[in-house]
Parts: sequence; C-alpha cells; structure tokens
Amino acid sequence: MTYGRARAIFRGGLVLAALAALGACSKPAMTTAEGESATPGGTAPLRLAMVTDVGGLGDKSFNDSAYAGLQQAKARLGADVQVLQSKSAADYQPNLTVLADQDEDEIFAVGFLMSKDLDQVARTYPRRHFAIVDAVSSQPNVASMTFREQDGSFLAGALAAMVTKTKTIGFLGGVDIPLLRKFEAGFTAGAHQIDPSVKVLVKYVGSFEDVASGKELAGVMYDGGADIVFVAAGKSGLGAIDETRARPNVYAIGVDADQDALAPGKILTSMVKHVDVAVFKIAQEAHGLKTPAGNVEFGLRDGGVGLTDFKYTRAAIGSAHIARLATIRDAIVAGRIVPPATREALATFKPAKL
Repeated sequence: MTYGRARAIFRGGLVLAALAALGACSKPAMTTAEGESATPGGTAPLRLAMVTDVGGLGDKSFNDSAYAGLQQAKARLGADVQVLQSKSAADYQPNLTVLADQDEDEIFAVGFLMSKDLDQVARTYPRRHFAIVDAVSSQPNVASMTFREQDGSFLAGALAAMVTKTKTIGFLGGVDIPLLRKFEAGFTAGAHQIDPSVKVLVKYVGSFEDVASGKELAGVMYDGGADIVFVAAGKSGLGAIDETRARPNVYAIGVDADQDALAPGKILTSMVKHVDVAVFKIAQEAHGLKTPAGNVEFGLRDGGVGLTDFKYTRAAIGSAHIARLATIRDAIVAGRIVPPATREALATFKPAKL
C-alpha cells in the first residue's frame, strides 16, 4: 500500500451532521445510524463514515461486518463514526456526496456495486479520502480492499464434502458476477479436493435482498438432493437459512459474518470474510496520519477470510474432519493448493496430493 499526504491533527471546529439535518436533504430514501465517541482534551477525534450497500445494517452479513470494523475504531481509536444506509442503488452517490461535503477523514463505500458512483464522487472531491470494499479503484484518493474469497470458500467446500450424506451439495449466490464466482469456484474445488464425485448444484437469486427468493431456491436445492447449501447471497441468504432451519438432516453454510448463531446446529460453519479487519486496518492508517491508497488483498494468510470455530456443530463434524481441514488450510497458506477464482480456472483444477 502507498500513502499520500498526512491528515491534519487539529481542526478549527467539528462539524457533525445530525439526523434532522440529513433529513432536510431531498433524499427520502436515505436513512442514518450514528454513533459518537468522547475524546478528552481539545484534539479533534478521527472521523469515519460509511455508506452501506442496499442490504443495510441488520443484514447479519456484509454490511454488519463493515460496521463492526467502524465500532472497533470507535472503541480503540476514539473515532467518531457515522453511517448512511442505502435503500436502493440510487442512494449511493447522494449518500457519498453528503459525507464528502462533511469534514470526514475516511469515507467507506461498502460493496462493489458502489464502484462507479464512488469513482465519480472521488474525482469531484479530490481532497477527500475514501475506501471501497470488494472493488479496485484507480482514483488516487481511494483505498481498495479486496479478499481471496476463494480461499475460505475452498475450506467450506471441503468441509461440505466431508459431511454430506447424499454426495450432493449446493451453492446459492446473490448475483451471478465475477466476485460471487470466486465463492462458487472455490467452494466447488474444495469439495472436489475431498471427493471429485460430489455433485455441486449452483443457483443465483439475482438479488442480494430478496429474502423470499433465497428461501425458495434453497428449498429447490434441498428437494434436488442437496443436504448442505453454501449461502453467499447477502440478505437473500437469510431466507435460505430460514428454509434450512425448517428441514431435518440438512445444513447451511453462512457467509461474510459469523452466522452460526442464527440457527444453532443447522449452520455447519460460516465462511467469514473479515470486512471488519479490513475496515479497521484502513482506520488505523488514517489514525496514524497516513492517507490509505492503492489495493490491499486479504486472504487466509493474514486472517482476511476463514471458517468459524464450529461452536454448535463440532460433534457432528468430528475431530478427524476438523484435523483434515486444518491440513488443507495449511496447504493453501503454503501455496501447495491454489484455489481457483473463476469458472475457467475451476475447469482445470486438479485435487492436490497432501
């Protein structure tokens, strides 16, 4: 990562946007969630702001994980934090613009869907600093945070292949785009690392916020013989988890955040994408008077992705499978296994001899 100019330490005044002021903007679709931190003395605290994707806070997934990173910055760095929630894609640019007009040190855009809008706002406000999750920006005042989702998904697929009784598992994605294909390819390859004969059903909801369709498509996969479904669909995935909860002898695998407690014993594990780690890292850089820029990729090696600790399913999985999974994880970290990130790479993937 490269760094630009230093942030000023002292400010002449602190400008806070209250909910009433934000409501006065002609953006009825915008809702807010704010938090403040008390900083002793006269030094202005680090100011961080975030625009959510359409899933919003409470998605138990991507947006909540990013918000957890902000809360960590509030607790550990004394930061003031502010969040604007997007109800539709039409809110991205207005929300980013509202924050750019304020005196924020770093503005986070949560999700690749904001990429074009963020680039435009970043060009309009070259003296403001931004960070985006899951997209790479060429703007000099934007830091990019990307992940090796295929690494963690490979582990999820391997675990699913070890546990399945039907030799059929499923992948349910939100939208069929290159980012989600990293999850799909890694998951399928991980399953085939364990057993090439395991069948992987693949379906996409077409949305990250259609809970009803997520539930329906998970049911279709279970009816088609799958007994484990990896759900990488944002808020749509909550519907799939609800369907899993209602059926015997099946499991879901959660995504992005630790979703295991949403249906204890019914979620085999979650492929956690530590967006909170990435957000906090950028916040630390800003707090250290550095301007984050460039792209940083987070994978297994640096704790950017990984599985949960099987709090509710350890007995069902068994110690032998967990030990085998640790061996596979070590092989990925060491480079002996390179999980595919595309369908084209998946087509040429060969299980490694460990």
